[in-house]
Amino acid sequence: MGDFLALICPNSSSVWNGKGFSECFEDMVLGFGLNAVTIVIIVVVGCIHKSSREIQRSDAQMGLLKKLFLHVIPAVGACALLLDIIFLWKREINRHFVGYHKWFYSCSELMVWANIIIFSRCVSSHHMLCNNVLCYWWILKPLFWIFHLLKKFPLLETSIWVVESFILLLNITFGISINVIRIKMLSPKNSSFEDPLLSNDKDLEEGCHHDLGKSRNFCDSMTFKFINPVMNHGVVKQLDFEDLLQLPLDLDPLSCHDIIFTCWQAQLSNNGSNPSLLRAVCSAYGWPYLRLGLLKVVNDCLGFAGPLLLNKLIQFLQQGSEGLDGYLLAISLGLTSVIKSFLGTQYTFHLGKLKLRLRSSIMTLIYQKCLCVNLAERSKFSNGEIQTFMSVDADRTVNMCNSFHDVWSLPLQIGVALYLLYTQVKFAFVSGLAITILLIPVNKWISKLIANATEKMMKQKDERIRRTGELLTYIRTLKMHAWELLFSGWLMETRSSEVKHLATRKYLDAWCVFFWATTPTLFSLFTFGLYALMGNQLDAAMVFTCLALFNTLISPLNSFPWVINGLIDAFVSSRRLSRFLSCPENKSKVKETNSCSLPFHSEQPDSLQGLAVSFQDACCTWSSSDDEALNLVLNHVSLILPRGSFVAVIGEVGSGKSSLLYSILGETRVAHGSIHSDGSVAYVPQVPWILSGTIRDNIIFGKSYDPRRYAETVQACALDVDISLMVGGDMAYIGEKGLNLSGGQRTRLALARALYHGSDVIMLDDVLSTVDAQVARWILHNAILGPLVQGKTRFLCTHNIQAISSAEMVVIMDKGQIKWVGSPNDHQVSSYITFSPLNELDSDVQNQGKSCCTNSSSKLKELQDREINHVVEGAEEVIEAELRKEGKVELGVYKNYAMFTGWFITVVICLSALLMQASRNGNDLWLSFWVDTAESSQTRYSLSFYLAILGLFCIINSFLTLVRAFSFAFGGLQAAIKVHNRMLGNLINAPVQFFDLTPGGRILNRFSSDLYTIDDSLPFIMNILLANFVGLLGIAVVLLYVQVFFLILLLPFWYIYSRLQFFYRSTSRELRRLDSVSRSPIYTSFTETLDGSSTIRAFKSEDLFFAKFTELVTMYQKTSYTEIAASLWLSLRLQLLAAFVISFIALMAVVGNHGNLPVHFGTPGLVGLALSYAAPIVSLLGSFLTSFTETEKEMVSVERVLEYMDIPQEEIAGCLCMNPDWPCQGVIEFQNVTLKYKPSLPPALCNLSFTIAGGAQIGIIGRTGAGKSSVLNALFRLTPICTGSIFIDGININNIPVRDLRSRLAVVPQSPFLFEGSLRDNLDPFQMHDDLKIWNALEKCHVKEEVEAAGGLHILVKESGMSFSVGQRQLLCLARALLKSSKVLCLDECTANVDTQTASLLQSTISNEFKGITLITIAHRISTVLNMDSILILDHGKLAEQGNPQVLLKRDSLFSSFAQASSM
Repeated sequence: MGDFLALICPNSSSVWNGKGFSECFEDMVLGFGLNAVTIVIIVVVGCIHKSSREIQRSDAQMGLLKKLFLHVIPAVGACALLLDIIFLWKREINRHFVGYHKWFYSCSELMVWANIIIFSRCVSSHHMLCNNVLCYWWILKPLFWIFHLLKKFPLLETSIWVVESFILLLNITFGISINVIRIKMLSPKNSSFEDPLLSNDKDLEEGCHHDLGKSRNFCDSMTFKFINPVMNHGVVKQLDFEDLLQLPLDLDPLSCHDIIFTCWQAQLSNNGSNPSLLRAVCSAYGWPYLRLGLLKVVNDCLGFAGPLLLNKLIQFLQQGSEGLDGYLLAISLGLTSVIKSFLGTQYTFHLGKLKLRLRSSIMTLIYQKCLCVNLAERSKFSNGEIQTFMSVDADRTVNMCNSFHDVWSLPLQIGVALYLLYTQVKFAFVSGLAITILLIPVNKWISKLIANATEKMMKQKDERIRRTGELLTYIRTLKMHAWELLFSGWLMETRSSEVKHLATRKYLDAWCVFFWATTPTLFSLFTFGLYALMGNQLDAAMVFTCLALFNTLISPLNSFPWVINGLIDAFVSSRRLSRFLSCPENKSKVKETNSCSLPFHSEQPDSLQGLAVSFQDACCTWSSSDDEALNLVLNHVSLILPRGSFVAVIGEVGSGKSSLLYSILGETRVAHGSIHSDGSVAYVPQVPWILSGTIRDNIIFGKSYDPRRYAETVQACALDVDISLMVGGDMAYIGEKGLNLSGGQRTRLALARALYHGSDVIMLDDVLSTVDAQVARWILHNAILGPLVQGKTRFLCTHNIQAISSAEMVVIMDKGQIKWVGSPNDHQVSSYITFSPLNELDSDVQNQGKSCCTNSSSKLKELQDREINHVVEGAEEVIEAELRKEGKVELGVYKNYAMFTGWFITVVICLSALLMQASRNGNDLWLSFWVDTAESSQTRYSLSFYLAILGLFCIINSFLTLVRAFSFAFGGLQAAIKVHNRMLGNLINAPVQFFDLTPGGRILNRFSSDLYTIDDSLPFIMNILLANFVGLLGIAVVLLYVQVFFLILLLPFWYIYSRLQFFYRSTSRELRRLDSVSRSPIYTSFTETLDGSSTIRAFKSEDLFFAKFTELVTMYQKTSYTEIAASLWLSLRLQLLAAFVISFIALMAVVGNHGNLPVHFGTPGLVGLALSYAAPIVSLLGSFLTSFTETEKEMVSVERVLEYMDIPQEEIAGCLCMNPDWPCQGVIEFQNVTLKYKPSLPPALCNLSFTIAGGAQIGIIGRTGAGKSSVLNALFRLTPICTGSIFIDGININNIPVRDLRSRLAVVPQSPFLFEGSLRDNLDPFQMHDDLKIWNALEKCHVKEEVEAAGGLHILVKESGMSFSVGQRQLLCLARALLKSSKVLCLDECTANVDTQTASLLQSTISNEFKGITLITIAHRISTVLNMDSILILDHGKLAEQGNPQVLLKRDSLFSSFAQASSM
């Protein structure tokens, strides 16, 4: 070996030269050796792949982009090597010794490129160059070469170094290209390499609807020119969704869902006990993500070319050399920045696309899970928690894409920077490194604390969102009870706990920022200090190369804690999502059977054929599979029901009627036994679920529209008259949860849905209790017993005696067990029916039914004709489209945020940031002064003095950094607290109409996503913005001080910069607003689906709702995709502009060095300082505008929140202060009261006048929608009356403070309301009564036994009171009213959902316990009002009849006709 080396390189014969491997050895092994191996591989592969027609045809069809990479790059490489050989030859001519090893190295590299060119001509370039061995080898080869080049760098001439760097770049590009082409060839489903990344269409008039074809060229993709049509639109008009870019195929939410779903199913199969969403994500998107990492490696390595070139340039300037080397270095600085700009933006673009794919995958996966998992399994998660999964956890998991590559990339950047520092200052850099290493355990400890705080914060956030959702859902009831302040107080307590953990996190983050921001300054002090103390002299090239490397270190050092935090957040969120997604699902089906819990359902045996439903010793529970306590709701139930039968399920309140239906649907967990159901199912729950949309959408529910069946269904459900009165007919828009429909209308709409579907099994849960007697009779005979359901199996949970009498089979439930099954004529049922106090009023049911049919026979034909022929022109939109601002974010929004933060803190933050930057600039200027005095041998001061001043600057900088970090943390927290409190305060004071017209999802979006932005990301991005701004300001001041010619560039530079940012910001603002607007429907739809998931599953409409949800996600994806492309369009142009600035400054320095300019640029120290400050302009300019734009985008959240600080408010105050015992008599007087819910709607109450004497018991009856509940709305001032007055005890209620008024009245609402908390808090939230009094109230309301069985007053009531049946909830609400002891009590259908026997006992209780109290009862059961002092019959908001019920019964009156229609 030694002899060989002596021959090849006589001047360097050894392998090891004392400091490392010799140059000759490295050239022969890392240069010639690698090239020799490459040539052998090319020749072998080329010989194996022989050309054929098929191969030639594939080459002929090869796209332009492939040809560029496979043919042009080798040709350019060969040319570059020829140039390198010419340089060697020139050195030989000039009598400079060139070792044979250099000739071997260069010629072998030329042979590599020549072989590629020759073999790609003779053999298929597709098959040869994309060979696995060659592809993998070409990944390793550049890595060895990078190491080789870094070792040789200090010894090379500038021209040779530039050529060798260029050849390395070609190798890297070629290696990436052949690997990407190989992957594309292996994936035929993917688009070809030359396919456009995005679509393009240059016709602006068509609203930027781009083709996904091959119209986009390589240049457009690299420069993001395809976004220009959208940008042009954004400048001249407000952008709409049709103006956005079309999604590429790989971003389609459905295809993304399929990928992640397959991987998640694999996780469930392979890791059933502990499936991980993170592992599923890695399986789905791991390889594309890792391939992006390769691009990041190249980009990161290229980042270090700047400091190295800077070193060469300063050395050139110090030596005062002349020649072309200086110009070559100056231009290379700019070119390096240009190449890095293109690579960086492409990496960000493809990473952004991958994040969008992951986001849509996770969102659709969560949504699908909500559609599939039953209520029992879902019970371990609150609705607020599930909503947080969608709104927060999904985003945090997606953000892992940024953090994961940074985890290895940032240490790599730090490592390379440290190595390059070693080459400059030798082991002096160890002192700075020691500081960094010492901070690692500190930051690790802080990160652990942050993770704990984050987890606790997220739990409180879940609870807050749940409470907010509860408040929004029941706001009407809360206002009637005057409990909104109580609830907001509880919500504020939860928020305080959340903010406490948020504060912990923010202050820990501030420490992280402090440690990492001061690290470069400390690094500088210790490194240069130790270097000088070691006896070395500082020179400009070394110092400013180190400063440039310190600047390179700033970004990875500052980013690292955020990366760790982001990863921690992602891991926490992915664990939470994994727990939810791994819930068992009900997937089993029997024929078209509704599915139940997977382990307990199987194919029906032959013995069960012909049966609709079969229970075999079934025990069911609402607890999930994780809960140990079973709490059975059905206990050893055995039941067989034949097909086509009409079954009435009866029993007392809480006996298990609804649970029986839920068990058939598969919503409960079967703990023992089995349940079989046969055929398709339609279901109407006790609380009907209404979809946001038109009436027709709600009825057909995804089924095809059949006009005849539709008309018959509408008429059978008595909806024809209601529809005819609505603006827009059946195309009238129904708001969230049917807000603009009465309770009876909601029930009939849900019933129409069940009838229209024509399912084999129809399950109806107490559908007759919310409608009046006449409508109930009509529905029974025309819907439940009508021709539309002939031959269908019908289950009806009911207390309606007429329905029970009409049933073919009756099932009596008692405490979760079947007490009796048989015919309605049997003794058990007869005793139940004969209990009715209205039995004497029964008339001929059949005749009454025929009469009803005759009266409405003409309506059917009319409705059919109208439905078949009539086209509705438009429907009145009850829910207004979400408004969004136009133009830039107004200055007032920033001013408001500063006000929330506090003006003093705002000033402190700004001052500390400016002074911090000034101290840093002072530090660098002092270094420049030190270098100049050292080089001129005119040192005026001692070394310790220089170090002391440097140390002083460092201490001042550290202190100001600490002040800025903690000020920002404190200010951000103050803003978060004030924004939430003020928004919540305004919200609870808003009128009920605001909540009727605004979807809950839209409001919840403000309290979840927008508030999360204000809590967390807005202060973070504003901190970065401020740092970037003062950094740019410091750079501009130093450059102007050092280089006067920078002034020439400043004005045009600023003009171009301002034009670019104006062009971009006009679009980015609109895109951000569109993003917010497109996000709200996702949460609204998700919340709606959570509420109605059991109905969706019953109708087998999961696919329909999943398709609708994916449409919403697609719109959201389009907005985000366009946003990414627009931001990178700007980023690329800014970076190119900054590259020009660097080249200009470098060229001016070279020109000035040659003495060709009249102005001298000063000392080498100042020139070095200017160049080192010019280098980070690339990243800083891009970062500044990115952070500025991101801040503006994040400020949209503040803008949206401010909208809810300016919503209409109720008239809370009043001019009268009432006595504590008011009202003492309870006299109520309505004088000419007219009430409208909307100016465009007909009046709900029309000139209504009546008087109720003190202590009188009054019943209000009337057809559904007659205005009964509107009387209570007016009395409680929920809706302002248009004209007239209402008096209580002679006092006009408009003069009384509204909360004072509501707190003096008691009410039991139509929809019973129990909140999550203890039962005692539900009954006595203000803790005004002792337990004995509460138990007495429960006993009087006949619900004491159930409460005792459940566990007493301190049991936890589940969300929405799901621990109790609807009937039990109504009884508990009545007990609550009984405890209030008010002089005026309003009952809105409070006995609608209880059995007849309990209803009768309750009437007795009400009569006895509420003597002397003014009682207003809204009723559908005639028995409820028979013993009242007086009744009011309303019709279309007018008083149709008034009088004593017993007197009215004896004469021909409206009331007697109601009584005759009722058999209750």
